[in-house]
Amino acid sequence: MPYAIRIYENGGPEIMSWEEVEVGKPGPGEVRVRNTAVGLNYIDTYHRKGLYPLPLPLTLGSEGAGVIEAVGPRVKGFKVGDRVAYAQPIGAYAEVLLRPVARLVKVPAGIDDQTAAAMMLKGMTAWYLCRRTYRVKKGDTILVHAAAGGVGQILCQWAKHLGATVIGTVGSDEKVALAKQAGCRHVIVTSREKIPERVKAITKGKGLPVVYDGVGKDTFNDSLDCLAPLGLMASFGNASGPVPPVNIGILAAKGSLFLTRPTLVNYTATPEDLATAARELFSVVKKGAVKIRVNQTYPLREAAQAHRDLESRKTTGSTVLLP
Repeated sequence: MPYAIRIYENGGPEIMSWEEVEVGKPGPGEVRVRNTAVGLNYIDTYHRKGLYPLPLPLTLGSEGAGVIEAVGPRVKGFKVGDRVAYAQPIGAYAEVLLRPVARLVKVPAGIDDQTAAAMMLKGMTAWYLCRRTYRVKKGDTILVHAAAGGVGQILCQWAKHLGATVIGTVGSDEKVALAKQAGCRHVIVTSREKIPERVKAITKGKGLPVVYDGVGKDTFNDSLDCLAPLGLMASFGNASGPVPPVNIGILAAKGSLFLTRPTLVNYTATPEDLATAARELFSVVKKGAVKIRVNQTYPLREAAQAHRDLESRKTTGSTVLLP
């Protein structure tokens, strides 16, 4: 039988177990996929810890790529042997798994499996942030937190491609070069610089139309202070912990600001939206405007160590687990 990473309770990386699982025949609208690469994402740690509660027991993981090895009834448009990729539903940390075809996309020629696995969740997150949540346009100056991370590097490249001036934040001087390589014109090192002060200096006091914040608790207030009146704060992650309860009156006091907490599930809820996201993402990657940098790989059975390294900020760019 194939193996998967399973958890039976919420907690630290040590609760993750590598065990045999039974994978049945695909049902109506399903295919059986043999994974060739699995993406590692910060949201995986939230699911493991219970920050985003899910029913237990659970196979972790949100994105991956592989090959279809069996097709269930009433499946159209997919066949055995097709290379496919997916972001959600949960369950990617597995050698073999069942996937609903409504959440699958075909991987085009010219994109390898590791790249495909690393780009689905992070790349489509970057897509909705800069193409839907706030539609970045030429001439904008924007702020992207954790610019050296997986989503950050993709989002910065994409925003630069769209004509924006990108300000990125990083946690250490060692990550400045990565942020600049990803398209940041300005890089703020949060361990020794005050974010709002640098932003105000860069924008000559005007502030920004949008801040993309996947860090959460540690940067939330600074992010609001970087915005121009009527600016938008997109809080899409909690790498430093969840944001405490907020008095929404501060949005008025700081300039009639907008605050949103978007998720990929809502932005790709329909097959049409999923297809649009994948098409636009694959397009910018194939033309070289966005490079998916897989900087670390781990055997899938060593996913616990990958989680430890991710949470201690030892990783950069994207990380892929190999079955």
